[in-house]
Amino acid sequence: MIEMKQFLITPAAGKRLIARGMLRHPEVERVLEDGTLVIIAGTTNGYIAEEILAGIGEDGFDRRGFHRGITVPANIRRDDMGRMGTDFPGDVVIRDGRWERGLEIFDVADELGRGDLVLKGANALDYRSGRAAVYIGHPMGGTVLAALQAAVGRKTGLIVPVGLEKIIPGDLDATALKLNSAAADGPGMLPIPGRVFTEVDALELLTGASAEPVAAGGVCGAEGAFYMLVEGSERSLELAERIVGEIADEPPYANLYYNKK
Repeated sequence: MIEMKQFLITPAAGKRLIARGMLRHPEVERVLEDGTLVIIAGTTNGYIAEEILAGIGEDGFDRRGFHRGITVPANIRRDDMGRMGTDFPGDVVIRDGRWERGLEIFDVADELGRGDLVLKGANALDYRSGRAAVYIGHPMGGTVLAALQAAVGRKTGLIVPVGLEKIIPGDLDATALKLNSAAADGPGMLPIPGRVFTEVDALELLTGASAEPVAAGGVCGAEGAFYMLVEGSERSLELAERIVGEIADEPPYANLYYNKK
């Protein structure tokens, strides 16, 4: 018998859910056995790196500082976040199941080819079309262009882990045209041809049930949260309830900085 149940998932819990899903993704499991996996620095990808490195027995990874840019409220200074965190550790590069510390995507991009895999986060999501886009703040295009050289030029796999909180209502191509015009202030934007992986994909992969976002918003820490409707067998819903229960108390990202000195 098919049953349905709703679950509330906060943005922090969503990042952890995506990470748990990526750990069990068939392409990730394959490349950890044979190939090179590059996890490009970003807040969501920090959770993924944490789960994957723990899964292969590698320690010493710290999510603090694992980003090149970060969006914070007006009352929090980016400089303060940096001082309370750690120095930028580089991206995470794993070859044949072993973490090669201190490398960046730029160090290995020319070596990537078929069978390798890059994980790159995003800043905007068109959920209906399954497309995502990234902000471009670097004058030479930043990490995404290094990833695309491998993905488009040499058939390297590209997956885009991105939370549902980043859904925008507009067309990504039209938005990018505006942001990339000479009249626009701030960063540019590039829609990217990677396979999007959201909390929906993670929950479906981990449970075998189907899922869809049905409502969003909240207060007292649930700002940006959404309700997920999960549909499946009694066993799959029990599994979904267990998984969501394990991640429900995931602390806000800022706690990394304020609770660890």
